[in-house]
Amino acid sequence: MKLITDPRCTDYQAPGHPERPQRISRTVERLKEQKILPVEWLAPLPVEEEVLLRAHSQDHLRRLSQSEAFDGDTPAYPHIAEHARSSAGAALAAMKLALKGQTNFSLIRPPGHHATRDRAMGFCYLNSMAITVLAAQAAGVGKVAVFDFDVHHGNGTEAILLGRTHCLYTSVHQFPAYPGTGKASVKNSFNFPVAPESPAEKYRAACTGALDEIKKFKPDLLGVSAGFDAYKGDPLCQQKMDVADYFW
Repeated sequence: MKLITDPRCTDYQAPGHPERPQRISRTVERLKEQKILPVEWLAPLPVEEEVLLRAHSQDHLRRLSQSEAFDGDTPAYPHIAEHARSSAGAALAAMKLALKGQTNFSLIRPPGHHATRDRAMGFCYLNSMAITVLAAQAAGVGKVAVFDFDVHHGNGTEAILLGRTHCLYTSVHQFPAYPGTGKASVKNSFNFPVAPESPAEKYRAACTGALDEIKKFKPDLLGVSAGFDAYKGDPLCQQKMDVADYFW
């Protein structure tokens, strides 16, 4: 297993903010302790601005370097533009490994699936998944699908990829919940909302529905937005998934 990360991604934080360095540092620690799965640690790739501009506007890239908070969830941390680029570079590295048939996982922050073409929001600054899907297609990959099982709807990924030829977006998420989108499917976006306090079996069933759409689409490349916050006890949503459910 190849794992892509950057130790510098734990350098920023805000007191009490739920998107915190321990999301990465504790996971890296656990993975380095385990002796079952051989792991090769890799670094993100550098990212050219033209790659970012397929998914984001020039104004948005300029805004990332300013010192004013984007919203209450999304502070303007020092050097956050560089951290966001590194996160996108990790996703691009994951894509290139996947195209070689090599199993991998990008373990990095900040996350990305709420970032729209023109706006940072919901802890997200650059939409790593959308950037990577468009980079893959620019490199000649045919059909690309996204499976997003984060408990929050990936509104940014959906908006950037909506209506694009040979792209499929699927999302399993709690609704109602932040950001308030994803109630219904539209065009090439298939949404599978799950009510708060649902049993894990309902989240599993929604995941099965999303995966069935992906199988019908027959993609050449699959990107997974793997947020694990549908886990029971998560402070921001009310789902019941457990370790066994994620293993499934």
